[in-house]
Amino acid sequence: MKKYDLVDEALLAAGPDAVWEALTGELAGGARWWVPDNTFEPVNGAPDQVGALTRVTVHTKGVDKGGKKIRFTARTAAVEPGRRLALAYVEGAFRGTAEFTLAPLDDGGTRLAMRFRAQPHGALAVLANLVDMDANHTRATRAAFARLGRLLPAAPAPTASAGPAPGVSL
Repeated sequence: MKKYDLVDEALLAAGPDAVWEALTGELAGGARWWVPDNTFEPVNGAPDQVGALTRVTVHTKGVDKGGKKIRFTARTAAVEPGRRLALAYVEGAFRGTAEFTLAPLDDGGTRLAMRFRAQPHGALAVLANLVDMDANHTRATRAAFARLGRLLPAAPAPTASAGPAPGVSL
């Protein structure tokens, strides 16, 4: 049976707080930057709360374009606000995990990474032998991260700590 262990990441100009807000907003149904490939629908609470369920739909031809829809449910397993959001796929087309990590960059931006470790389940397990799902997942995730990067404003540049002005003693 196919197993996936994929990591996709992006360097974003926005700061970690803005990226965190956009990530949790998208998982809460925002449909701002993962569309047209994926949509998310909260089931029983905010996705940044441990135990919350989120329905995920992968639109293989894009939202409202027909094509196969791959559906599964994620349960929030761990939350470190602004740093890490871990999900467990508990029902539907996948079983496994996804983990989003955010790391601040020296320039005020953020490194956003998603690690997808899962196995296709049910009918998708058969289809996974015929379709390059690794490449499709990476393409969709990187495209979503690129849309996110265009959506969010850049973080203000960090200010260098200035020493005393010339001729001023401390």
